[in-house]
Amino acid sequence: MTSLIGGKRVPKHYVRIEAYGTVDELNSFIGLLAAQSGMHTFADQLKDIQSTLFVIGSLLAADPEKSVSYLPELAETKISDLEQSIDLLTDSLPPLTHFILPGGNPSNAHAHVCRSICRRAERRVTDLLESEQINPLIIKYLNRLSDWFFILARTMSYNLGSPEHIWIPAKKSE
Repeated sequence: MTSLIGGKRVPKHYVRIEAYGTVDELNSFIGLLAAQSGMHTFADQLKDIQSTLFVIGSLLAADPEKSVSYLPELAETKISDLEQSIDLLTDSLPPLTHFILPGGNPSNAHAHVCRSICRRAERRVTDLLESEQINPLIIKYLNRLSDWFFILARTMSYNLGSPEHIWIPAKKSE
């Protein structure tokens, strides 16, 4: 058992614990990504994302039946910041013509790990939404963040001169 903010005791496997635990896991992997060479350009943005994930984690860790007015708020501007960054980064990349396989360089691979953990966090939060009320901006932020990590992975490959690994499906045998 563990306690939510507000004191309510719940099992460690409770969907709310899974949701904020996955957000915490994502935050740890972002720290690993930020430590990769070539990531200094994105250091401030990654730190801001980590801080926003702490806000999201605290909101998810709170008992929805208790007042949480003392917790930080998730600003909608965080979503528009991500969208602007996605647009800016996308404009500097060649058009996407194939599905991309993760890898090619450590920064790209770590960004893809962050993307996939972010997608899992989004799934956990939407699962939580089926039974409890949560701030809808959390889901929107996580959705845009996973897209941002995809674009970041592409950007890292491009900036490092590392070719993207495209997926070409095997042809069906006749």
